[in-house]
Amino acid sequence: MPGFELIDKKEKIAVNKLFSEGGILFAHGFDNLRKNYHIREFEKQNQTFFKSKYCLAVSSGTAAIKVALMSMGVKKGDHVITQAFNFIATVEAILDCGAIPIIVNVDKTLNMDVNELKKKITKKTKVVIPVHMLGASANIEEIIKICKKKNIRVLEDNCEAVGGKLKNKYLGTVAEVGVFSFDFGKMITTGEGGLLLTDNPKVYKYAREYHDHGHENNPKLPRGKDTRSIFGFNYRMTEMQAVVGKEQLKKLNYLLKENYKRYHILDKNLNKNFEIRPILKNSKPNYDTFIFYCSNILVRKKILEILKKNHVGTKNLPDAIKWHCTFFWDHALSKKTCNYSKYTKELLNTAIAIPILVKKKISLYEKISKEISFLQNKK
Repeated sequence: MPGFELIDKKEKIAVNKLFSEGGILFAHGFDNLRKNYHIREFEKQNQTFFKSKYCLAVSSGTAAIKVALMSMGVKKGDHVITQAFNFIATVEAILDCGAIPIIVNVDKTLNMDVNELKKKITKKTKVVIPVHMLGASANIEEIIKICKKKNIRVLEDNCEAVGGKLKNKYLGTVAEVGVFSFDFGKMITTGEGGLLLTDNPKVYKYAREYHDHGHENNPKLPRGKDTRSIFGFNYRMTEMQAVVGKEQLKKLNYLLKENYKRYHILDKNLNKNFEIRPILKNSKPNYDTFIFYCSNILVRKKILEILKKNHVGTKNLPDAIKWHCTFFWDHALSKKTCNYSKYTKELLNTAIAIPILVKKKISLYEKISKEISFLQNKK
């Protein structure tokens, strides 16, 4: 699961080195006091790793979504479609742009229902945001195909599936724009942090300026006399986040391999008695969460007891469902919109998500899965 499990002396050394180099935490300037620009290095490393032409590091995954939407031209009154199973940040970013969130239910993959998406598109639809939830790919290629016919842009929310792939492309680089989150519970972490990825130079230029109060960072001018042509906000990453991120990125391939070993054990031992979350063909999850379905209340209770007893617990389902389903967000959405996602809520109520923790031994997942496999999923 998360990169925080692997925070060790390498991150500590990197942070200490930053302070020994002058302790400049700000993204720009102070050239006479600093030795490196770590955010810029972190962005270049992500460009290389994920094979994206442009990468912009920002302060959070939420910030990445907001900056992306603004860079894609979303304005007040526009419709932005996203899914009912999602972290609340996506809807918050849409609302903060003055746009109107349009909600689509998810299917058994726990990602956007493509058939329902087709029915929700109108002339007011500006952007569609599919989310690769809990490590697994949405049907992103089909979504892009549908949107392309309608001249609708696609923002790929990959905050929960960093490292996952579809065919030979990393998730977050399939659509025109993608976003990552590096918060403390994600595959790699900078404490808080996010990333915007795109091959579109116009999107990148607007995003870079917007996330920095509109600064154009004209190399011919000192920052205090810099030029600007748009307004913006402060969504900058700090140098301290970047030095941690550089060390975490080095560990991503190791995490993916170790995740798979534990995920495979659960899949092998539970697929006889339980319905496993289907994974899109030709995709490769980041394997940070194993999800299966169990509608029997008594069996679910016993499963949750097993997970608690073994100090593994669950990830979002069922422990944080109210933060991850639009059905419960009547503080931000209309009652009608919330009620529309009743199907998603009922589906999520049958799902159990087991976090993959690399500090936990593979033998523990063998033990857990065998205990759970003895329970019959009676309907």
